[in-house]
Amino acid sequence: MTIQVQQRAANGLREFGRMCAMGLDIILAMFRRPYQVREFVQQFWFIASVSIAPAILVSIPFGAVISLQLGSLTSQIGAQQFNGAASVLAVVQQASPIVTTLIIAGAGGSAICADLGARSIREEIDAMEVLGVSAIQRLVVPRVQAAVLASVLLNGLVSVVGVLGGYFFNVIIQGGTPGAYLASFNALAQLPDLVVSSVKAVIFGYLAGVVASYRGLNPKGGPKGVGDVVNQSVVITFLLLFFVNTVLTALYLQLVPAKGT
Repeated sequence: MTIQVQQRAANGLREFGRMCAMGLDIILAMFRRPYQVREFVQQFWFIASVSIAPAILVSIPFGAVISLQLGSLTSQIGAQQFNGAASVLAVVQQASPIVTTLIIAGAGGSAICADLGARSIREEIDAMEVLGVSAIQRLVVPRVQAAVLASVLLNGLVSVVGVLGGYFFNVIIQGGTPGAYLASFNALAQLPDLVVSSVKAVIFGYLAGVVASYRGLNPKGGPKGVGDVVNQSVVITFLLLFFVNTVLTALYLQLVPAKGT
């Protein structure tokens, strides 16, 4: 039993190392010609088209839940004047990039993994390599770039919708004051809050694209293996997402002083 656990751990570390190596190869390939502009545009449009509606629909309840929970808490401790800042910062810094990447990984990333997996089991990837065409540069790079750009743009959209949803529920449902909501936001929010949200979106989108591409290029067991790697790519992306988000949040809170301190 112990030997099996050790073997699984070693295999997991080996796979993680290969995925990291592929991530570095993707970054290097982004700066090499020829650039796959048409493929990039097609992939971006596809990811955006399948992600924009779910992202908007999910961001509304996210903003509402955060606003209602914080509104109830601030009312209990007599700090209603800070409800706007707390709600907006929670949406912009945490909820928005996470929601965006979850949608992209679940909708766009799974499609990328399935597409590359189908190409792999049909031996199209091997044929490209035999012909001297880099599958990383031709297929993976435009998909990863599309995931990153879609993540950044959707992150901004989700932030706006989430903030508006929080404002609506706080002012209309809980009877908050619009002026106090906006004043507390202006008093505590700062530009680095938006910057760190965008940085998270870039990193998370990149991770979603790399994981989906890596698993798609390494299926095992035919069509059933493609289905397995699609599920694995989504789960792995979620795990990496929350781990990296914790690290980035801790670094941000340590390095960037809060406004007014």
